[in-house]
Amino acid sequence: MSTIDPLPSLRNVSDTALWVAMYRAMESERPDALFDDPLARRMAGARGEAIVRMMPGAAEIAHPMTVRTVVIDELVLDCIEQGACTVINLGAGLDTRAFRLGLPADLHWIDVDLPDMVVHRRKCLGDETSSCKHSHVVADVCDVQEVETVLSIARSSPGPVVVLTEGLLLYLTEHQVARLAAQLFDEPQVAWWIGDVISPVVRATSASLWKSQLTPDAAFKFAPDDRPGFFARLGWREREFRSTWDESIRLKRPHSWAAWWTAFGGPHFQLAHESLRQSSGVCLFEAR
Repeated sequence: MSTIDPLPSLRNVSDTALWVAMYRAMESERPDALFDDPLARRMAGARGEAIVRMMPGAAEIAHPMTVRTVVIDELVLDCIEQGACTVINLGAGLDTRAFRLGLPADLHWIDVDLPDMVVHRRKCLGDETSSCKHSHVVADVCDVQEVETVLSIARSSPGPVVVLTEGLLLYLTEHQVARLAAQLFDEPQVAWWIGDVISPVVRATSASLWKSQLTPDAAFKFAPDDRPGFFARLGWREREFRSTWDESIRLKRPHSWAAWWTAFGGPHFQLAHESLRQSSGVCLFEAR
């Protein structure tokens, strides 16, 4: 049996994986779905559905979660086209990309998470077949030695490695992110790093909106004032920033007033518009 508690409370970072999986299930079940994740509802289960129901503003979050999924899909596939032979998915949660994307058979995809999450993943996946070579690794991404063990596995790869940290960095402290960035930079095999980042405004808004639902372990923490500068100081060049705002319009999953604002508000309130664009998004970093 799964060790994931069925009660609809959001206690820690692992709980948010159920929440996000439910959003993937909701998108997959739309007639105009941007992706198909047949495993998502099984992964989310009754508890994931209950978490979405109880969270204030849950409907408004569905589209940004969909956008994040699609953009990361695109960036991962781009890195593979450029030669990535291994994907290290730190804090994998209930990600199913190794099973739903068309990946090269010789690609090695490594999903890394805490013991209970890996147990839940294995139970939900059952005898599903991945599209590439796939491994589960139990590790705490906040433990330097355990991350080193994961990186040592990737060193057997004949080519470059891309690291994925979807939905992870915002739950870490600035010190933890800096330490992870330095550790990844010191690994010669790691050529790219994909992760999503939010602004201080989004962090403050989320803290106010979900104050009664989030425990300290599940609260947003990392939200740098100067995103490119923070990572550049640690050796990582931001090659691409995919703004959630811009991508939501491109993918036809915008906020209800996004098109109006972009057409009419943006030209007249350029600073406010740029703040919206930079408030959240997915970054593709390259080691400098």
